[in-house]
Amino acid sequence: MNALKQTNFSFPGQTKFYKGKVRDVYTVNDLLIMVATDRISAFDVVLPKGIPYKGQILNQIATKFLDLTADIVPNWKIASPDPMVTAGIACEPFEVEMIIRGYLTGSAWRTYSKGATDICGVPIPSGMKENQKFDKPIITPTTKASDGNHDEDISKDEILKQGIVSEQDYELLEKYTYELFERGTKYAADRGLILVDTKYEFGKKDGKIYLIDEVHTPDSSRYFYANDYQIRIEKNEPQKQLSKEFVRQWLIEQGFMGQNNDVMPDLNSNFINSVSERYIELYEIITGEKFEKNSTDNLNDRIENNIINFIAK
Repeated sequence: MNALKQTNFSFPGQTKFYKGKVRDVYTVNDLLIMVATDRISAFDVVLPKGIPYKGQILNQIATKFLDLTADIVPNWKIASPDPMVTAGIACEPFEVEMIIRGYLTGSAWRTYSKGATDICGVPIPSGMKENQKFDKPIITPTTKASDGNHDEDISKDEILKQGIVSEQDYELLEKYTYELFERGTKYAADRGLILVDTKYEFGKKDGKIYLIDEVHTPDSSRYFYANDYQIRIEKNEPQKQLSKEFVRQWLIEQGFMGQNNDVMPDLNSNFINSVSERYIELYEIITGEKFEKNSTDNLNDRIENNIINFIAK
């Protein structure tokens, strides 16, 4: 199995290219062409090996949820010309990511367990357990990092004070975030999952706000299995989850958390294959569909040809 680590295309009408942590983004005329590679990141660090089928999985889940939430907020998607590609409206991104949490877990739990009484300006009740459900979901935004930098937690008050987002726009981003999370939560529940937390990114085009990037994928979201959630809470056991958190936890166990002096552990084939299988598992559970593996041969050629044919239409 091959993994798509990078692309280096040059399309007619191309004006920009941006290499994100896991996506290669091309601006072609008024279109944004987003290639979901098989790169994987953790702690804002791109790991040295790719995960076969990860890009296809992320792209297909994202396009599905963009379609399922288009009645809540307009989104950037126009078409998916390849299993690893989405093409859509080129927007000016807001410089914040809207992270919404229904449960106290992950980085929020790590912050809370060190004595923090609030996260991003949102007070957290005392005495909460790891993975415990909040009375109602909370929004804990981050600044959107430039390439190579870490995202930084920020409060709503600071966002407005610094003028990063106008108050009018931010109120709409909050509204969309709560409604999208509610829709995702209901959909996940129908599939026997809990949507624990996720992030949404938004942009603007001609004064109109659009949902951009990926939606409810295992890279942007965390899922628990619903059937044994309560039992694990009562026994204070780790939740079985489908997300990148198991990758983060494995790295932590190897002594890596993305700090300057941390040494990247060896990512052997067993680990790579296990991550790939976990992504496939999530795809099949969350979509209710069997994952059809596209050929991993000549990935660059296939993707380039499909994009060229789409642009030419």
